[in-house]
Amino acid sequence: MTPEICTLGHDALLVRFAREASEAATACVQVMLRLIDEADLPHVTEIAPALASVMVRFPGGTDVRSLLHQHLSDLIRKTDWSTVGVPTAKRRWIIPVCFDSDAAPHLAEVAQIAGKSEATIIHDLENVDVRVLALGFAPGQPYIGLLPQEWDMPRTSTLTVEVPAGALVTAVRQLVLFANPSPTGWRQIGMSAFRPFTPETDTPILLRAGDAMQFSRASADDIARLQASGDPKGGAICQSL
Repeated sequence: MTPEICTLGHDALLVRFAREASEAATACVQVMLRLIDEADLPHVTEIAPALASVMVRFPGGTDVRSLLHQHLSDLIRKTDWSTVGVPTAKRRWIIPVCFDSDAAPHLAEVAQIAGKSEATIIHDLENVDVRVLALGFAPGQPYIGLLPQEWDMPRTSTLTVEVPAGALVTAVRQLVLFANPSPTGWRQIGMSAFRPFTPETDTPILLRAGDAMQFSRASADDIARLQASGDPKGGAICQSL
C-alpha cells in the first residue's frame, strides 16, 4: 500500500493510503501518525488522522508546503508499507459501560444483524482489541475500531432523535462514544459516564488517536453513580503501556 501526498487547500497536506477504511489502511495511518509525531517536523500546526489518511496542517505558503512535502516524502520512503502492522499503543483506556435495557436500545438489533446472541456481542465488546482511529464530529469525540467484519453494519434508515452524552454507538465496523447529546443514524449498544470533551478542565480532550480501548461491564446503577460524581473520566482507567 503506497501512500500519496495530496494538497489540501492552501495550508494542509494529506497523506492518503486508501479511499476506504481497511485493516491495512488503518495500520498504515497509525504508523504514519507516530512517524510524524516523533519526527517533530517544522511548521506543523496540526496532525489529524482519519480512517485511511493523515492530514498535516501548516501556516500556509508555497515554500513551507514544499519543505513539508519533502519531509513527509522522506518519512514515507523509510518505511515498507506492505508489511506494517498496528504499532503498540502507548496508552490503554478501560471504560465502564452498561449494556442493559435502556442503556442499549439497539443491542438486540445489532446482535440480529451480526448473527450472534446479545450475550456474545457483549462478550466480544469486552474482549475486542480496538484503537482510537480519529477524533471528530464533536470536540474530542472518538471513532474507535476497526471491529471484525460481522460489525460492518450500515447506518439506520431513520435518525434516532437523540442519544445521550456517553452513549456507545456502532456502525460500519466502528464504535463512537458520544461527547454530547445528539441525533444519530448509528445504533446505541451501551452507555458510559465517560466525557470525551471537558472544556472546564486542564485537559479538555482526554483521548488521543492511537489509544487502545477496552470496555468493562457496569450496571445502570454504576453508571448513574459515576455520572453523579462529576468525574469526567466516568470511572475510566488510563494505563501507560
